Amino acid sequence: MKIELGTVQFGIPYGIANSKGQVEQAEVKSILDYAKSSGISSIDTAISYGTSEKCLGEIGLEGFQVITKLPEIPENCGNLKSWVLKHIQNSLTTLSVDSLSGLLLHRPLQLLDSDKRELWPILIQLKTDGYVKKVGFSIYTPDELDNLWDLYKPDLIQAPYSIFDRRLDTSGWLDRLFNENVEVHIRSIFLQGLLLMNKNTRPTKFNKWFKLWRKWDDWLVENNVSPLQAAVSFSMSDNRITKVTVGVDSLDQLKEIICASNNNINKFPRDFNVKDSKLLNPSEWSLL
Repeated sequence: MKIELGTVQFGIPYGIANSKGQVEQAEVKSILDYAKSSGISSIDTAISYGTSEKCLGEIGLEGFQVITKLPEIPENCGNLKSWVLKHIQNSLTTLSVDSLSGLLLHRPLQLLDSDKRELWPILIQLKTDGYVKKVGFSIYTPDELDNLWDLYKPDLIQAPYSIFDRRLDTSGWLDRLFNENVEVHIRSIFLQGLLLMNKNTRPTKFNKWFKLWRKWDDWLVENNVSPLQAAVSFSMSDNRITKVTVGVDSLDQLKEIICASNNNINKFPRDFNVKDSKLLNPSEWSLL
């Protein structure tokens, strides 16, 4: 199964379309049980996702491969190797797993800091010692790869990618990563749920892209597909992508996404290839 379960909602209230807040543990268990029975074998979490790791560990992750992320390394972390090892051991204990299938840096550009040059060798040693199977980067834009690639070769990259956000492809990086056998996991395929909203529920601050929304709505009607079906199908159909990470805040949402993944939509207009970071980057939405 190409779908990977994102878990930020299990640890903190997250997403512009999330009206329910943090997912309760009983619902998380139902989601995990259904995910496993549906063939989903990979889970994405992070140390910075509030109580997500704790929630997952208490429920149990047998049968799942787990990827977590190291948070931004503070300036006063002390001994870097000790800091990293402490966080990884804490994660393994909290998650109740023996090893991780992947470890990503939440702020990979810190590798370029003069006082963090030993960080990459530390991650490689974690692989050698059996703590993790693959190491890599969680990025926000392909520009980060421009800066890192000549110095560090990751096993795994996680990046935003959607029917509106094709920067990973148009930059040439998606082809390059695929050709060099780097796993690509994509996230934000719904733009935190923004793509799934209609004109009545979409926050008015996004009305500056009115023409884009109208094209999107018209195309959905003309092709008789839901926004969920379109967003999922676009992401699932690309063979260069290893995993499609989706976050849910209910079992019903997961069922709908899995159902939508069975649709096969072959052609998507180029009109939806957005370049404006003010729309593509949720961290900039507060400035709208």
